[in-house]
Amino acid sequence: MAEFIYLSENNALFFYGFIFVLSLMIGSFLNVVIYRLPKMLEQGWYQECREFLADELKHASTTDETILTLSTPNSTCPHCQHSIRFYENIPVISWLLLKGKCSQCKNKISARYPLIEISTALLSLVIAQHFGVTIITCYALILTWGLIALTMIDFDHMLLPDQIVLPLLWLGLIVNLSNGIVPLQDAVIGAIAGYVSLFSVFWLFKLATGKEGMGFGDFKLFALFGAWVGWQLLPLLILMASVVGAIIGISLIIFKNHQKGQAIPFGPYIAIAGWITLLWGDLIWSWYLSQVL
Repeated sequence: MAEFIYLSENNALFFYGFIFVLSLMIGSFLNVVIYRLPKMLEQGWYQECREFLADELKHASTTDETILTLSTPNSTCPHCQHSIRFYENIPVISWLLLKGKCSQCKNKISARYPLIEISTALLSLVIAQHFGVTIITCYALILTWGLIALTMIDFDHMLLPDQIVLPLLWLGLIVNLSNGIVPLQDAVIGAIAGYVSLFSVFWLFKLATGKEGMGFGDFKLFALFGAWVGWQLLPLLILMASVVGAIIGISLIIFKNHQKGQAIPFGPYIAIAGWITLLWGDLIWSWYLSQVL
């Protein structure tokens, strides 16, 4: 470990190369998480329902469904069920060599998979450049990888799984135990303020309109960032999330025939704004206040 740290501190090419390759592999794993975790949660909910309604369902027909985990069963082509070999699963490279097609049935493999892998690597490089060879880089990389998974899952399923959000929230508090990014007091207040603020907005909106404007996962995600960046930057974060959400929402309506009344997940915009705030929040907030005051 000491030799690795020495090489990283004295050889930028080694450090950034290691982060890039590692993050490509993590990106490949994130594709699995994004696809399988919602299905695993759904299977768990169905199982809980069966157990709760055991008597009512004992005569109901059941279907054999493969139990999913993040490691089993092996990845397969969704079209022909061809088992993907290890050399067909090398991040980005395999997709390029296969020309974006299954080696067996020749159906297209979505470009989304290599895009997530390369995005994970590039965002990780930004983290490494910003924080350098420090323990904060390790923590911030874990946060970044988790946010990528949350963003894609929320886009796909309107869902922010507690299995990802809550560990990242606690990690933020752990990071700040010794004033890693902000003082611990600011982190704790930030987590509380983040949750309570959106929770209050949720109920005010529901009382006024009778509709739910956001999900409970959004409260927890906002609390997560409060734990990482402190309460002082939460106003900036929600402002940026609203701007990003408005831009992307309008773009979806214009370019993808998105219905105006159709729900749009807010979690990805909080994630994007929160990640930017983590890196450059103080600079952006100072600039903003200098413009409005």
